[in-house]
Amino acid sequence: MAYRLNRKLVLEMPARVPDGAGGFAESWMPLGIVWANVTARTGREAAGIAAPLSRVAYRIITRAAPPTSNARPQPNQRFREGARYYRILSVAEQDADGRYLMCTAQEETVA
Repeated sequence: MAYRLNRKLVLEMPARVPDGAGGFAESWMPLGIVWANVTARTGREAAGIAAPLSRVAYRIITRAAPPTSNARPQPNQRFREGARYYRILSVAEQDADGRYLMCTAQEETVA
C-alpha cells in the first residue's frame, strides 16, 4: 500500500542543556525533516488539575529508515508541525516489505 505523505514534520529528540544555575533544563534538538501521513485515532477525556483534558492518539506513517539511523523515529522523541507537537509513544514497521513505519503518537500542549 502506498501512503500519501503530505505533512512536513520535524523530528526532534530531547536534549539536556545547562540552566545556568548548576542544573539542567530539557530542550528539543531537531534531527531532520520527515514527510508523513497523519491520522487522528480515538480520543478520550482525562482528569486534569483544573479541568478535564482532551487526549487524542495519532497514527503517523513515515518512510522507513534503518534502526541505527538518526532519521528513524524512536519512542520519547517527538514530531513538530508548526505549533503542534506529537510525542512518539511507539514505532513499528507498517508493511511486510519494511518501506514504512507506523508511529503511535499523542498530541501534547506546550505552555
